[in-house]
Amino acid sequence: MWPFIAERWQDIAYRMYQHTSLVVQSVVLATIIAILLALLVTSRRSLVPFANAISSVGLTIPSFALLGLLLPLVGIGAIPSVVAVTFYAVLPILRNAVVGLDGVNPALVESARGMGMSPLMTFLRVRLPLAWPVILAGLRISTQMSMGVAAIAAYALGPGLGGYIFTGLAQVGGANAINYALVGTLGVILLALLLDALLVLVGRLTTSKGIRV
Repeated sequence: MWPFIAERWQDIAYRMYQHTSLVVQSVVLATIIAILLALLVTSRRSLVPFANAISSVGLTIPSFALLGLLLPLVGIGAIPSVVAVTFYAVLPILRNAVVGLDGVNPALVESARGMGMSPLMTFLRVRLPLAWPVILAGLRISTQMSMGVAAIAAYALGPGLGGYIFTGLAQVGGANAINYALVGTLGVILLALLLDALLVLVGRLTTSKGIRV
């Protein structure tokens, strides 16, 4: 496998960059969407069961099926990949954001309001910091899951290491079939571990010492 990597290290590095970029951008977009939806859901209690149901049902949709539905609508390439990864990334973050924001002590929110804080400042300085550890846990789950979905997105000719995996599967029995599949798979695992470690560091830097677990 090492000669295979040595011959293609530039292409492998570029695909790893593409894979990471796809996941990071999609997860950032998913985080924004999920937190906004969680704000809406927690402001209207009747929507909480609906949000939980959407999160559960959404995760049961096969990624291949979703990509198949997207291809006639948005074509092939990066767009269906971003849409698919973002869709799946939203679900764990949304569930955890609802739980986290819903678990903030109402007395603390009322105290902030009594001090003259606007709803936006109350959210940014009280609710979000207190809910952040729970949201971050969902973010970590979402990032790990998105790594795998991004690999499957190669089915729609999306960027990243998934192309190596599909090439290996398509060339079963060929000289480099196993090398393609192994490099693609191990690359995805390595990136997932690195991003998770980075999120752990982000959590330590952004979580108040008083509420760290």
